[in-house]
Amino acid sequence: MVFRRRLIALGLGFVLLMGVVWGRQQQMQSVTILMPAPYADATAALVDRFNDDHRGRIHLSISRGPLETESISDLAISSLLLGSPPFDALLVDVTWLPKYVAAGWLEPLDPWFDQADEDDLVAGARLGNRVDGALYRWPLGADVGLLYWRTDLMPSPPRTPDELTAVVSKLQEEGRASQGFVWQGRQYEGLSCDFVELLQAFGGSWINPTTGEPNLGSPAARQTATWMNELISNGFSPRAVTNYAESESLQAFKAGDAALMRNWPYAWSELQGNDSAVKGRVGVTTMVALPGETPAATLGSWGLSMLRETPHPSATAEAIRYLTSQDAQRERFLNQGYTPTARALFRDPELVEQSPVLPQLEKALGHAVPRPMSPLYAQMSDVLQRQLSGILTGDLDPDEGMAQAQASTITLFRSAGGKA
Repeated sequence: MVFRRRLIALGLGFVLLMGVVWGRQQQMQSVTILMPAPYADATAALVDRFNDDHRGRIHLSISRGPLETESISDLAISSLLLGSPPFDALLVDVTWLPKYVAAGWLEPLDPWFDQADEDDLVAGARLGNRVDGALYRWPLGADVGLLYWRTDLMPSPPRTPDELTAVVSKLQEEGRASQGFVWQGRQYEGLSCDFVELLQAFGGSWINPTTGEPNLGSPAARQTATWMNELISNGFSPRAVTNYAESESLQAFKAGDAALMRNWPYAWSELQGNDSAVKGRVGVTTMVALPGETPAATLGSWGLSMLRETPHPSATAEAIRYLTSQDAQRERFLNQGYTPTARALFRDPELVEQSPVLPQLEKALGHAVPRPMSPLYAQMSDVLQRQLSGILTGDLDPDEGMAQAQASTITLFRSAGGKA
């Protein structure tokens, strides 16, 4: 009888134990985020800590995507079109957001981020996260186009297009900067980014803010394309710049062959390496602008977006908050050089000591300009790149090229129902 009671007690205990184990398994939520390879690698240590801190409740994993921006976009879109993608969130380039929202793939983040969270962001990081008033993306890092200048070759950076060409001309005559001003002239997205900065600097805009119509045939757009072409035809930039992307521009500047360079914030740490011929002799600022016009810095940046079909929205939001926290930003900046998004970190003594350009970078973010927030952006950019490339290589007259860009963009709008 006693033996039977003990057996029953053991059996009940086993059932209770298995119930607890089953309950814990049921409570565990798995969250997967798709990221490009560099961000996945930079986030690995943070993911390990998140899983330690959330053991038994949430398990976070990163799906390591391709290196190239367009390749990661193709992978994400293919998975989403097939339905039931194997991830809960995506690291999204700022230009993808309108397309993904229009397709109905994303879940608004407003329940998990409030106005106070947005107010803590540096100015430029607040842009490009909302579509039709709803928050669909939370920035992982801040990114804007910058003008790098040689502090050993000029006392201050040029502020206008005329000042830029004048200082480059003088340095080239003296044999001190053979490549002059290097930038991204290859037919790819970088060319569109360069154009956005200069177009605003010349008083124009890609899309008319009043009418919503394309504005590439405007006098400012034609003037911008003409000046970019003259940089090459007059020798202020090397003819090879028509094949330069970010890396080629960086190598020319890093080798000491150029006086000025347009590039992104990541280039700063590269220029401070022991293999850099310009280490300790580089400043950063915003792109030149016509007198009376506001300088512009094209908004880059990646941010985390939640998929509408995720079965674990709250757990996914918790992972997004963790990966974008100030502690996470600090770690990514100190270890990999990724620009933070929290306004307070731009004045943090430890961070400023490592990167004295942070205050200047904060100023540049105050001049951030997003590319058109449109589901059609990829096609719009392709149209612009093709015409600009023809202009820069001498195959098209600037006026003719921009007229064609305007006409093709209008046709694109009409085929989509008349809207950007």
